[in-house]
Amino acid sequence: MSAEIIPDYRELARVLAPKRSTRSIALTNGCFDLLHVGHVRLIAEARLEADILVIALNSDASVRASKGESRPYVPLSERMEVLAALTGVAFVTSFDEPTAGPLLEALRPDVHVKGSDWTAETVPERDVVIGYGGRIAICGDAKTHASSELIRRLEGRGPDQEV
Repeated sequence: MSAEIIPDYRELARVLAPKRSTRSIALTNGCFDLLHVGHVRLIAEARLEADILVIALNSDASVRASKGESRPYVPLSERMEVLAALTGVAFVTSFDEPTAGPLLEALRPDVHVKGSDWTAETVPERDVVIGYGGRIAICGDAKTHASSELIRRLEGRGPDQEV
């Protein structure tokens, strides 16, 4: 494994504190349930935004709240392990909250990286990031890949059927 897994982001904040004076930090977050090429491309581009890349995963309870009771398909501990194995990832952590706001307040990354389904103006945590002096970067290819779509295809569901 190339990255360090620190499940509690508050503990990660303590680990990152001494690195801040000499290294920049980028953070991207999401469910990352059923890793696909869109995730890989986002992470590869996010890595170019700073010296240290942190990936923050929604907890299983948080994924269920946003995606439904059948999700996630891959439990948090396994999602963390898979992402920690990717080249360029320095730290993997998790959060329970419905948004990444508290996570961003605690970690205060120099760059908050979101996928191309967002714009710098529509990122939900935009005010938090701008408030502490960070910036937002939109990375990855066009949003043509999604775990939900992959699940629909695997289950033989149509595009308008819920996952």
